Formats: sequence, C-alpha cells, structure tokens
Amino acid sequence: MRAVVTVVGADKIGIVAGVTTTLSELQANIIEISQTLMSGAFTMMMIVETSDTADFANLKDTLQNKGKALGVTIHVQNQAIFDAMHKL
Repeated sequence: MRAVVTVVGADKIGIVAGVTTTLSELQANIIEISQTLMSGAFTMMMIVETSDTADFANLKDTLQNKGKALGVTIHVQNQAIFDAMHKL
C-alpha cells in the first residue's frame, strides 16, 4: 500500500528526523520526498510504501501522534484515494 504523508508547521530542528525515524519503525519505505521552507514555515510531502498487510489506521495514528509531539500537523491519506480525489 502507498500513502501520501504531508507535514506542516513552524520550522524547527528534528522534524525530518522524527518523521522519518517513525516511518522506519513502521517499516514504511519513502518512495518520494519533497520539503520546503518559507519564512519559517515548514512543509514536507512524501509518498511512502508499506506491505499490503500493514495496518493503515496504525500508520495514520502513529504519525499523527508523532506530529503532535513534534508540534506539527501530519496528514496521511491512502494514495489511491488521494489520486481519485484529484482527478475530479
């Protein structure tokens, strides 16, 4: 399964490390990644891939909790749903 992960918040040390470490612990592979800083605002978007048997709800909950700990907002969507929404 592939998922789209977006991270938004005020820039600070440790955001990328915190998110990528959590993804590694969840056995999620980063397929694509992009990040931008604009006037102190941090944004990152990733496509991640997990095994087909991975628990999507656990991935989403774990990343959202990590976001709270880091002081950023993390949004996770199944890539198939993300793609379908943007074809309308």
